[in-house]
Amino acid sequence: MHRSLLFAGLCLTAWLPLLGAAERPNVVWLVSEDNSKHFLKLFDPHSAPTPHIEALAREGLVFERAFSCAPVCSVARTTLITGCYAPRLGTQFHRKEVTVPLPDGLRMFPAYLREAGYYTANNNKKDYNAREGEGVWDESSNRASWRNRAEGQPFFFMQSFPVSHESSLHFSAEQMASEKTRTDPATVFLPPIHPDTPTFRYTYARYHDRIQDMDEQIGRVVEELEKDGLLEDTFIFYFGDHGGVLPGSKGYLYETGLHVPSVVRIPAKYRQVAGADPGSRTQGFVSFIDFGPTVLHLAGLPVPDTMDGRPFLGEGVTEADRAARDEAFGYADRFDEKYDFVRTLRKGRFKYMRSYQPFHVDGLQNNYRYQMLAYQEWRRLHRDGKLDDVQSQFFKRRAPEGLYDLESDLYETRNLANDPAHAETLKDMRRRLRNRLTAMPDLSFFPESHLAEEAFKDPAAFGLAHREAIVRLMDIADLELEPMATIQPALEAALASKDPWERYWALIVCSTHGREASPLLPRARELAAEDPERLVRVRAAEFLGFTGAADPRPILLKALAETQSPIEAALILNSVVLLRDTDPGYDFEITREMIGAPGQGENSVARRLEYLRGGTR
Repeated sequence: MHRSLLFAGLCLTAWLPLLGAAERPNVVWLVSEDNSKHFLKLFDPHSAPTPHIEALAREGLVFERAFSCAPVCSVARTTLITGCYAPRLGTQFHRKEVTVPLPDGLRMFPAYLREAGYYTANNNKKDYNAREGEGVWDESSNRASWRNRAEGQPFFFMQSFPVSHESSLHFSAEQMASEKTRTDPATVFLPPIHPDTPTFRYTYARYHDRIQDMDEQIGRVVEELEKDGLLEDTFIFYFGDHGGVLPGSKGYLYETGLHVPSVVRIPAKYRQVAGADPGSRTQGFVSFIDFGPTVLHLAGLPVPDTMDGRPFLGEGVTEADRAARDEAFGYADRFDEKYDFVRTLRKGRFKYMRSYQPFHVDGLQNNYRYQMLAYQEWRRLHRDGKLDDVQSQFFKRRAPEGLYDLESDLYETRNLANDPAHAETLKDMRRRLRNRLTAMPDLSFFPESHLAEEAFKDPAAFGLAHREAIVRLMDIADLELEPMATIQPALEAALASKDPWERYWALIVCSTHGREASPLLPRARELAAEDPERLVRVRAAEFLGFTGAADPRPILLKALAETQSPIEAALILNSVVLLRDTDPGYDFEITREMIGAPGQGENSVARRLEYLRGGTR
């Protein structure tokens, strides 16, 4: 017998008496797309009723603090299926350019269940940024079900519900005028980040309708389990696949992008492993890295050491254990054609946000986002000067550091990073996040194009081999957090480094400090003209352009003409759109023929060119 299968069998044998049942438990995941906890009345009094999900909650546990690690589907779902942080595996870029292998010794978690005798079925979304490998699913299709298993075989079944997906809000002005919502737009709650307009009210009301549609679909699956006599043998997990989708949520590391609804229905015969009474609401933090390990633990299987998560339910996990969990880590990198680099750490009531390229404004064009009328109106009102400071922040530079007290500031509108009263909290959170990024280590300190060329054959191994280099880049990036007067010698040394990525990060720091970094403009001009690394020249042009010290266009256009990498071209075009659409604003005329990289197809380059041709700002 295969050694891992024998070990699994021994673990299962040990587990069964603890459960007091002859059968291994079934596990079902019911996953709604693109909705944060803010849209279910079970979690937020302003939101939509979901009676079927509420019925699940009465027979199990409500997880008040459950978090996706990423605010977009492919990164979030890859985190779920691997139990690992994406920036460690190289799976952090949404709409992958490269599907990467998993590290040695790691498989997608349903493969361990299947090897141990479970039937695994997925209906039907995958959207992985990593190679699936063999033996993960017995069936994955829009017809997949538990019903195709052998008689008596335990199963793991996952179903996704796209009715609440972002695309459900891609309606036209004509549809808004003619299609009435069941929810009265006059009754919806608007958070302070959004303007009170008929468009926003209609959009919220329409989404409340979609949440109720999703709940009905959840109810039908639960009814089928009951009809098949399986309900009392099955753990049912309901959760959202990440936050969203109203403007400023999906794709962004605010609570509306990360904080998901999560409920687990626990059959009566397994309630002793819950550690709490039915209907209890637990405050302990759980993240997507933990969901796969929890299923393995419920099935009596060991959690591989190669996974980052740990079980939050099952034998040996008490409510006290859950209550002690009080941290959640989040990451945001490229979403479609829009680049960013943000990390967050929530600990208890406080949320720390580290923006490594804070000049990449949240509201920078993303073609898919801006199909939504509310997004279009939000940007138009900002440009017309009709928003207040809170509502317009989405379109302005972020601070490199953000600190928010979520008990008093649910929508992260008051940055406490410069408040002396919170100086110790800021210092502690900064240290904790830094330790996490170092421990992984975080691959995003290298640009995606470099990772594609050098790292993506084995990203996790590359990260470990280059940990010291990543720490040095992190040290340079953290110069953003210090006054310019104290860091100029360190920046000068980084700009003179033989390592191109140290020069690259030093220029990002210069752009963050803006005109305060003017003493370094002569060196930036030299790098823009003659640096052997193309992306260093681009970052130098960016700094020169932000400060108005020189026209960045010749440098950027030359870089586009020279590149042979579609990923590098996308990075350069991100800078083009940023310099065009934010102050001081530079006009660009770019055609496909001006880009050296071959074969973009429908990727990020094509989307950027479509936007630039349209002339909209």
